[in-house]
Formats: sequence, C-alpha cells, structure tokens
Amino acid sequence: MSPCVIPVSPYSTPMSLHCILMTLYPILMSPYPTLISLHPTPMSPCPHIAPPCPRIPPPCPHIPSPCPHIPSPCPHIPPPCPHIPLPYPYIPLSIPTNPPKHFLSVRVWVGTGSLFGSVAFRTFYYHGMTPITPQRDFPSLEEKPQFPGASAEFVDRLEFIQPNVISGIPVYRVMDRQGHIINPSQDPQGRISFYMTNYGEEGTHVGSAAALDDTDLVFGQYREAGVLMYRGYPLDLFMAQCYGNASDPGRGRQMPVHYGCRERHFVTISSPLATQIPQAVGAAYAIKRADTSRAVICYFGEGAASEGDAHAGFNFAATLECPIIFFCRNNGYAISTPTSEQYRGDGIAARGPGYGLLSIRVDGNDVFAVYNATKEARRRAVAENQPFLIEAMTYRIGHHSTSDDSSAYRSVDEVNYWDKQDHPISRLRHYMQGRGWWDEEQEKGWRKSSRRKVMEAFEQAERKPKPNPQHLFTDVYREMPPNLQRQRAALERHLQHYGEHYPMELYEK
Repeated sequence: MSPCVIPVSPYSTPMSLHCILMTLYPILMSPYPTLISLHPTPMSPCPHIAPPCPRIPPPCPHIPSPCPHIPSPCPHIPPPCPHIPLPYPYIPLSIPTNPPKHFLSVRVWVGTGSLFGSVAFRTFYYHGMTPITPQRDFPSLEEKPQFPGASAEFVDRLEFIQPNVISGIPVYRVMDRQGHIINPSQDPQGRISFYMTNYGEEGTHVGSAAALDDTDLVFGQYREAGVLMYRGYPLDLFMAQCYGNASDPGRGRQMPVHYGCRERHFVTISSPLATQIPQAVGAAYAIKRADTSRAVICYFGEGAASEGDAHAGFNFAATLECPIIFFCRNNGYAISTPTSEQYRGDGIAARGPGYGLLSIRVDGNDVFAVYNATKEARRRAVAENQPFLIEAMTYRIGHHSTSDDSSAYRSVDEVNYWDKQDHPISRLRHYMQGRGWWDEEQEKGWRKSSRRKVMEAFEQAERKPKPNPQHLFTDVYREMPPNLQRQRAALERHLQHYGEHYPMELYEK
C-alpha cells in the first residue's frame, strides 16, 4: 500500500491556515500512520463569523486557486508549499507496504473552519471490525445530524452494517423449555385457557388473543383459529365452515379454514398471502380517526412478509401512526421454503426499525412471553397511536396443508425435536404441574374429552345438508343487479332440465 494522503482545505490566508492547523495539531500528531497534505478548495463564507476579521489579512498572493505547487491529487506529495509557513513539524509518516490482512483505511471528516468553511480530513485504520482510533463525540447541536429523513448520530468511522456479524435481535421469553419461570417479575400469574389447534403454534394464538380486548379487530391468515376459538367461537361453527354446510355463516362460498365472525370482530380470512396487511392498516387508521380506544392486530407468517403488501402496510402504518399490532408467526417454513431461502437478514423483527415500527422478538412457544409482549404493545398502540411489530419464533410441526408432505423437505428428527422437546402445550403443562395445578390424570381426561367433542362436531357437520344453490347470488349486493338476476334465472332453468344429473338431495331446499 502506498502512503495515504490526507487533504486539508486551507483558508485563503496563511494566518487562517495557522489557526486550523494549530487546532488539529493534537490529532495530527497522533502516533498512528498519517500524512498531511494541503489542497486549497474554494468554500462559501461561513455565516456564523461576519468578515472582516482583524487577525486575518487579505488572501496570500502566493496561493492562487488552485496552487500550482500542490497537484491534486498526488500520491507522492512532497513537503508542503514553501509559501505557507507551518506552526508544527511536517509529518511524512506512511503505512507499511504489506499491512495485515483485513486492514481498512478510512478518510473521515473531523472538523470545519470558521471564516470560509474550511474542511479537514484524516485517515484511520481498522483491523476487522475494531477501530484503532476511538469514536469521537459530537456534543453540540450544530454537530448533530439535521437530515429530515433519518434519526441518527454522526460517527467518525466508516463501517458497513453486516448481516449475521453483530448479535441478532434477542428472543424474549418468560419460561424455559421445562416450564420454569426465568424471571419471576415477568410471570403474569393469570388464568389462561388453552385450546389445541395448528400443531406447534398454539402459544402464539392464545397468548396474543388473551392480551387483546374483545372489541379489538383481528385480521388472520388461516392459522389463527385459536384466536377465534379463544373469543368463544363454537366448535360446531368451525366444523360447519370446513364442511361448507347449511350452518356455515359463509354459505359454503369460502375455502375451508377461512373463518370470519362479525360479532367477535374477526375479519373473514382471505386466501392470497398478505392481502390482509394493508387492509388491517386501513382499518386501524379508521379506528384512529373515530377515536374509539381500540386496536387492530394483523397476523401473518414470515413467508407473507416477503410480499409487497407487507412493505406497503408497514410504511403506511408508521407514517399514518395507526394503532395496529403486526404479529408475525415465524414458524420456519413458507410451505416448503425454509427461512434460509426466504431471507438473508435477521428475521422479520429487524425490518421494523427501518419502517419506524417499534419491534420485539419473542419466544412463540412461551405463552406468557407472547401474552406480555402483546398486552404491552396493545396498551401503547391505543395510548400513543403507534404501530408495533411482534415476531413470534415458533415451529410448524404439522404439514403446511393436507396437500403437503413436509417429509420431502425436512427430516423426521427435526419435527420430533420440536414436538417432544419444545412444544408450547408441553411447556405450559410443565409450568402448571410444577405448581400443582395439573397432573397426568387430568391430562388424560382432558385429551379424551377434547377428542370426543371434536368427533361429535365432525359427525354433526357431516350430516347437515349443503346450502341452497340460490345462495350463490346472495350476500353481495343489497339489491341484486340485473346481470346476477339473469345468471340466477339461467341456473334455475338448467336445474329444471338437468337436475337429475346433480345430487340435489344433499342440498338444502
């Protein structure tokens, strides 16, 4: 490496040059490799110091602009121009020709002049990520950044933020894997009902639902059945929706597990990924304008966070200051795509600060951690009209759907670990058993009764007829438009002529 040249823009006079160099003398006399050169740069007059100054005579006639004695830039600059007397010895220090590996030289701004805004630079050297030269403070308001688009501090070292080098965002939890409370001050000590659905992710459902008010609006993503069940949605309606029978509130017009309930403030689930995110932000903005002291929670997976709707929703929520909680279930897989192929950054919570979202990462298998984080986020979202992002780290033990075979892209041992060693229900059971609130007999009885209720609901849903085909045209318009009236009439004529070819006995009359 050749000697590194550090330019210093001088004042237009020898006296002003002396002033800045005397100011920087302690820095420039540092024992670290430094080579000082001069390069005159025309600057605008400084507005803070009104000219003329009696200490600064007219510009030196020996220094035209640019000075012919100082080529710019030059890697082999000789001693400074003889027309410019210096108040300190010239320092022709250089860097070794073969410095240690990973050395990085950085030219950094270290101060401004007074009358003509002169600037000084110097070079620091790094080894890896550790600077040799200590960080410099910028205490005065004038030296703090005033850029309108960011909130930050100036630093005097060049350092790119590298993924997976600094410590990742920590994972908040209350219980360890054996159900022991780690920090007693975080134990909510409340009664939390626990329902089984969606293998391995139950803690995210119940922990978050328990922290919400009943009037808070919920936007789910087809894995939040536990949230709706916590709010009292009956098991027979879950089954009716999955079977699409006559008792289904959606009249069989939705895919299975696309639940919705107006009375329980649960917006009907949509199939396309992430479409609920901007919709939830719009609802939160409406709630803010109505000033109803409510919040919106929007659930999605880490795969949906890669959709454009997620980024748009985050940005709108932050700029409009909406009372919304973005709840990301990071369960390790987006269908068959693992997180290692989904993103390269530190998960989803790391994206929050970039959008201006208050963010936290929690152990999604710890129902108490989920509850505490959601409860605090909900309180502040309503009180401060602030959006929050919660990333709940969990694991999808089951297949993505009945059409998916997860053994094709993950091992059985991996699934068994999360099922046997770090399951949210097992962790809560250990917690309750450790306090004498639960035992093996109660566990066996509870499993048996739960299975019986599910099978009874299955049988009832299977026996019920399908909705009347006329419902294909209802519940969209208050007054049916002419085009739908024509389609309905065409369907009636078709069934009159060819009804024997359809199992009409399975449909409601």
